[in-house]
Amino acid sequence: MEPSVLLLLALLTGFLLLLIRGQPKAYSRLPPGPRPLPFLGNLLQMDRGGLLKSFIKLRDKHGDVFTVHLGPRPVVMLYGTETIKEALVDHSDAFSGRGAIAVIQPIVQDYGVIFSSGERWKTLRRFSLATMRDFGMGKRSVEERIKEEAQCLVEELKKYEGAPLDPTFLFQCITANIICSIVFGERFDYTDHQFLHLLDLFYQTLSLISSFSSQLFELFSAVLKYFPGTHRQISKNIQEILNYIGHSVEQHKATLDPSAPRDFIDTYLLRMEKEKSNHHTEFHHQNLLISVLSLFFAGTETTSTTLRYGFLLMLKYPHVAEKVQKEIDQVISAHHVPTLEDRIKMPYTEAVIHEIQRFSDLAPIGLPHTVTKDTVFRGYLLPKNTEVYPILSSALHDPQYFEQPDKFNPEHFLDANGALKKSEAFLPFSTGKRICLGEGIARNELFLFFTALLQNFSLSSPVAPEDIDLTPKESGFVKIPPVYRICFLPR
Repeated sequence: MEPSVLLLLALLTGFLLLLIRGQPKAYSRLPPGPRPLPFLGNLLQMDRGGLLKSFIKLRDKHGDVFTVHLGPRPVVMLYGTETIKEALVDHSDAFSGRGAIAVIQPIVQDYGVIFSSGERWKTLRRFSLATMRDFGMGKRSVEERIKEEAQCLVEELKKYEGAPLDPTFLFQCITANIICSIVFGERFDYTDHQFLHLLDLFYQTLSLISSFSSQLFELFSAVLKYFPGTHRQISKNIQEILNYIGHSVEQHKATLDPSAPRDFIDTYLLRMEKEKSNHHTEFHHQNLLISVLSLFFAGTETTSTTLRYGFLLMLKYPHVAEKVQKEIDQVISAHHVPTLEDRIKMPYTEAVIHEIQRFSDLAPIGLPHTVTKDTVFRGYLLPKNTEVYPILSSALHDPQYFEQPDKFNPEHFLDANGALKKSEAFLPFSTGKRICLGEGIARNELFLFFTALLQNFSLSSPVAPEDIDLTPKESGFVKIPPVYRICFLPR
């Protein structure tokens, strides 16, 4: 027999053996899951509706802890409230690593406070929490900033005199200005062209990251990275944002007063100077740029997107908006600016905001984790560096905790006496050691912006409530609400 024929037969035999054996021996004790194909992994089991729909279908067959091969690599899925909390809280150290998101990995490269792991992450998180606290997080000063920004928005909306508008960029402006005041030490005017361009880059990038093409890239990045596609536009956008941040850092260096740091960047630069002789320090330029990028993304897009979903839901369910306004009128009145002290006296409004966060399900599959060491979880062995996805959507739609998980119903967060009811399944910010470090500021923003707008405006839509479509524009790592127009009518 010809050597070339023998070689071909050997290759075909090897391929068939891989098909029969499925997953490699090193992963033989991973949780169950569909049998993968070589290189393709579980592509044939993927739903065209995206990763979340695929994972939900697979969970029905394989249980709350299962393995999916995204292309050639195995990823463990955690489904349901109890499963997620057992892993991220009860085994918090083991599950505290950060997994990679393929479309942004070439840019972030495990740097910064959100995308790093191990000692780097611990060091940057401690610094970021302390610094953000010093510049307003958790203090009345951040409340004052949000209240002032809310009043700026109210005045801006009055200029429209009730005409229909797309609220996307105005909601981005107000949330971006809060994080900008902490990170950059300044806020921007709503007509600042550079600021608006920056926000547009954030919006377009988040939409692209959540697109179907980016989800496909997550499966086959090793090959697709060599071809044109969405991933290249994402890298281009992020690099432009990083260039802006780098320019701001240089301006900070030129005007830095060591005795009076103005913001996050100043404080970081002072720490860099203090540790310049330490060759192993994490306080270097790249960690600064990616940390600021991370805080900017997390502090702008998540809250602004939640507000966009929230007001779309108020248009869809006007009776809910009317009940919120009634509570605002009773507790705050029309003549006082809402404060955080009002929150405890407004259980219905708080329940509505909680339900907006639950129903909008902003980060349905969560950010990927990795296990930091060989870990036995529910009888399965997860080797060190195994990727793990906590499917946050499965907690926010957990029927054991929410009577009508697929319907918008603020009663999910109210007890029989009308008081606010906490839920173990309310995990919009994730949980455990890698819980969103901006949770406190986001909760404050949602309450103060939401109440300020409903205090001053009635809402209407060019579309009848029954015809309003809540289907996300994109649903990947983040859910992007559909584009809509809203009328803010002065009350």
